[in-house]
Amino acid sequence: MLERGKAIVWNEQTRRLRLPWRLVLWLALLVVLGILVTTAVGILSSRSIESVVALFRPGRPGDQTRIAARNLVFVSGQLVVMVGSVYLAGRFLDRRWFRDFGFRFDRDWWVDLGFGLGLGAVLMTGVFVVELLAGWITVRELFFIARADFAFWPWFAWGFVTFAAVGVYEELLFRGYLITNIAEGLTWFERVRGTAAVGLATLFTSVVFGVAHAGNPNATLASTVGIMLAALTLAAGYVLTGELAIPIGLHTTWNFFQGTVYGFPVSGTKNGVSLVAIEQSGRRLLTGGEFGPEAGLIGIVATGIGLGLTLLWVNWREGAVQFDPSLTSPDLRHR
Repeated sequence: MLERGKAIVWNEQTRRLRLPWRLVLWLALLVVLGILVTTAVGILSSRSIESVVALFRPGRPGDQTRIAARNLVFVSGQLVVMVGSVYLAGRFLDRRWFRDFGFRFDRDWWVDLGFGLGLGAVLMTGVFVVELLAGWITVRELFFIARADFAFWPWFAWGFVTFAAVGVYEELLFRGYLITNIAEGLTWFERVRGTAAVGLATLFTSVVFGVAHAGNPNATLASTVGIMLAALTLAAGYVLTGELAIPIGLHTTWNFFQGTVYGFPVSGTKNGVSLVAIEQSGRRLLTGGEFGPEAGLIGIVATGIGLGLTLLWVNWREGAVQFDPSLTSPDLRHR
């Protein structure tokens, strides 16, 4: 009985905790890191930020400089928490190399990143053009920024930096870390083979991704379903290559062109700067309304096209479309 109980908690073959316990500890680590970083940011008061800014820009910093510094601290803190939790959990709980979560930076990785970046830009441009031709979009102005006293181009560029950071840490968490661990963990069951394990892990994490966005402003059941479908498309680039290059690229430019270029809401929010400021009409079922294209049929069609183009790209690059075997057969660190 004691041995059976131990087997539920401990995997003697790989010499580490089994998946559910590792995930619980990773979540605890995520919370602890979040508290530590939030506390550190709180200690780094406005005066401290202004002092640091003054080293690079002498004189009294204005609102624009202070807000930029705070945004930089906030985004940097998010990256530290998300990436740090995966690195520490991967090394000490999962005994995995960080590169095996989708970061083997060879030439092919960067080529796939370029494809993902181009794909996101093309898909969202297609959504904009379709809605414009249908008469559901009116272009109100160009080079829009909510605060007239702020410079447009630095905040436009900051929009890309922000969405790139989101693309990195969300893909690392939901695709690189969770799909990899859940897929491998499911193979513990004798009836679950590698292909089925990856498929189930992809489906589960896509549902979690959709639910995680259900609390966003203007979220609906349609938006949650749309986000789940988008997650499946993002996951395809990972599970078919074993790398996060395609999903990071796609995630980054989809959001950037959606919000900062074409002025759509991004998951229910607007960031106050866009190359094109628009007014939308048309049925919410089609356009997604105030949540953004993911909640509308046009966005879902674009997501499906993205999935199809990803499959064609992988088939052209790899010569076949199949799940990467490394997802269920990890190269574990030795003790």
